[in-house]
Amino acid sequence: MFDSLSDRLSGVFDSLRGRGALQEDDVRAAMREVRIALLEADVALPVVRRFIDKVTEQAIGQQVLRSVTPGQQVVKIVNDALVEMLGGGDAEGEGADTSALNLDAKPPVVIMMVGLQGSGKTTSTAKIAKRLREKEGKKVMMASLDVNRPAAQEQLAVLGTQADVATLPIIAGQQPVDIATRALQAAKLQSFDVLMLDTAGRLHVDEALMAEMKAVAAVSTPKEVLLVVDALTGQDAVNVAQSFTGEVPLTGVVLTRMDGDARGGATLSMRAVTGKPIKFAGTGEKLDAIEAFDPVRVANRILGMGDIVSIVEKAAESVKAEDAERLARRMSKGEFDLNDLRMQLQQMTKMGGLGAIAGMMPGMKKAKQAMASVNMDDRVLLRMDAIISSMTPAERAKPALLNAKRKRRVAAGSGVEVQDVNKVLKMHQEMSKAMKQIKKMGGLKGLGALFGKGGLDAAMPGLGGGGGAGPGGMGGGELPPDLAKILKK
Repeated sequence: MFDSLSDRLSGVFDSLRGRGALQEDDVRAAMREVRIALLEADVALPVVRRFIDKVTEQAIGQQVLRSVTPGQQVVKIVNDALVEMLGGGDAEGEGADTSALNLDAKPPVVIMMVGLQGSGKTTSTAKIAKRLREKEGKKVMMASLDVNRPAAQEQLAVLGTQADVATLPIIAGQQPVDIATRALQAAKLQSFDVLMLDTAGRLHVDEALMAEMKAVAAVSTPKEVLLVVDALTGQDAVNVAQSFTGEVPLTGVVLTRMDGDARGGATLSMRAVTGKPIKFAGTGEKLDAIEAFDPVRVANRILGMGDIVSIVEKAAESVKAEDAERLARRMSKGEFDLNDLRMQLQQMTKMGGLGAIAGMMPGMKKAKQAMASVNMDDRVLLRMDAIISSMTPAERAKPALLNAKRKRRVAAGSGVEVQDVNKVLKMHQEMSKAMKQIKKMGGLKGLGALFGKGGLDAAMPGLGGGGGAGPGGMGGGELPPDLAKILKK
């Protein structure tokens, strides 16, 4: 969603970073470019004006213009302003924790989902319910109050089965307020922690819709009222949010289709225009494709600073503890065979593939573009997995067995050329070499101790785009050149 905006802003800041000193005219010219970029991204005009005025005022201050790294200082100011625009802290002292659901109430805590028809309310209801069950250990019940859309109640029941979340039994002909009352009674009797009410939508905001929302809210007294809006509708999503804000006591917003190719204006404008935090972002069709909205991480992604925390979280969800422990034991011994490589490839696929990982890595924007230009996508991972699968268990455990004849057999079995098999073996050799280097350094403890003195940035300047041997620098020595080279690859 933010690709084009990110590209524009990266171009502006690259030109600032390339200068030793900045004049006020340089900053103002850069801010004009940022203004155009935000307007082209469909951000609301009043929001852009406030943003640019605030950033310009701070960026032309003496501490920036006389700074040793004025370009970096301007980027930091823009980053902080973006975080604030997205709801990560403001003048009233609110922080990023406003994005968390407020479940501090006597069970069952009622979460009411509202929005227009087609915005993704029902799917988002199931996604959030599944997330509450899996990540917070809550006992959740869902109830559909949509008696207008054909099969809406049946859809939620199917999603409930898929997400392993209980749904209220359907009684034909019952009206929304009666369904809400019955759901609340059932949730109390069966000791549910959370009750999620999926309300009906309309094609546009009208009096009948609002009257129904208010009647349901009156009988259920929801702790959270979440407005679901489609990010692909651009500024219209902001207009819808404003309409609902004036009628229903909203507590937050859920943006769906954040994985789409919209320009991102709705996301950047939503908090500033409505005053309500964005609590969740839908990033795909699957029931686990939803993220808690974190303004800091989104701002970092927009400015090309990456999102290492999200990578770590995805890894924690995708990697089995026993597999990680097994690999750690083998690494400490300097061992790494093709079975280990295969496991790594499968884990990368589970984490979203090469593109998703590269998009969250600091400084990897250009690498992602290079991958796209040579048509390198996640099929590469599948092809490599197919090549390793075509080997015998003995060959995977001992790649040295693979002579020319065996390579031809593997290539034929996986539908690739012998050169492709050689590339996989070359990758394995590089990684195996890295494992042996780690063993020489005293295993993982030795490597961890070295990184603890200053991290990858200090050990390998230029890898992550920051670092150096400043206050957080190495102070001790660097990685062996061979290992540094391999890890950079």
